[in-house]
Amino acid sequence: MTQIFSRHADSRLRLAAGLGLAAVAFLAVSGFFVARSGAAWQVGVPARQPIPFSHAVHAGQLGLDCRLCHAGVERQAAAGMPTAETCLGCHRQVWNVAAQFAPLRSALALDTPVAWASVSRLPDHVRFHHGAHMAASVPCETCHGQVRTMPQTVRAETLSMQWCLDCHRDPDPRRRPAGAVLARGGVPGDTPPEPLTGLGARRFAHFGVEISALTRCSTCHR
Repeated sequence: MTQIFSRHADSRLRLAAGLGLAAVAFLAVSGFFVARSGAAWQVGVPARQPIPFSHAVHAGQLGLDCRLCHAGVERQAAAGMPTAETCLGCHRQVWNVAAQFAPLRSALALDTPVAWASVSRLPDHVRFHHGAHMAASVPCETCHGQVRTMPQTVRAETLSMQWCLDCHRDPDPRRRPAGAVLARGGVPGDTPPEPLTGLGARRFAHFGVEISALTRCSTCHR
């Protein structure tokens, strides 16, 4: 009977199996570290917007209040995006002639929202309420970073489950005094935020958030 395998077939098979296992292990380890890095979550990557918009100009140089464009941030789950009417309030003199405002003209003519691209959008199965976080004295910059310095808006944090859990397990270091939640930059000299007792606890209760349940699956997942 003709010999099918050569004398070296066994050693070659063992070598191939070893290389295959090494490749699988390398991919698994690489995937783990990539998933925990900012690159996997598009941190620092700007979104393509229908109208050029600079937070560095609007929030930084002009000092506009975040709530002018994100009107729902204190009360609603979604902070909201600038409406066409909001843009028109400041750009009334140029909106109908500047080429960059073509999407704004279209939105006004069709009575539709401007199709802004969010850099912080969460998956549909995640429950997030801006109003609850504001009431708990969590400042905008905790999640969104120093937007007042961004010519193009980018994601500042991963907003991953692990990142959220780190804050939910120990929120106090990231909180501010109630009157400084919307302040930009550091707040030197201010008193520390109240602990999650007393008024802080009542704020959480008002929005239906149990302090003891901040790490429960059902708190953030539908």
